[in-house]
Amino acid sequence: MKKLILAAAVFLALGGAGLDAFAQMMGKGEGEIRKVDKDASKITIKHGPIEGMDMPGMTMVFQVRDSSLLDKAKVGETVNFTVTKDSGAMVVTSVEPKK
Repeated sequence: MKKLILAAAVFLALGGAGLDAFAQMMGKGEGEIRKVDKDASKITIKHGPIEGMDMPGMTMVFQVRDSSLLDKAKVGETVNFTVTKDSGAMVVTSVEPKK
């Protein structure tokens, strides 16, 4: 019980920074698929700014959490995607063709 109270006190003393940091670890973007590498479970996307991650537009290679996402991905296709920061790596968790 004392550990829980101590953890809550530290969290409050930091102004809830833990929640803000978590919220910034996930974002949504739109971009064009430039390359699909199924063997390495990676996708290259030329994207605009990624909301929620304070990331400007660029062309970037992302890891994918589930390699089956690459089965439907086509080079040249414009997509909406979700990305998270996982252990320092940018990981795409969903890819959907833009409608």
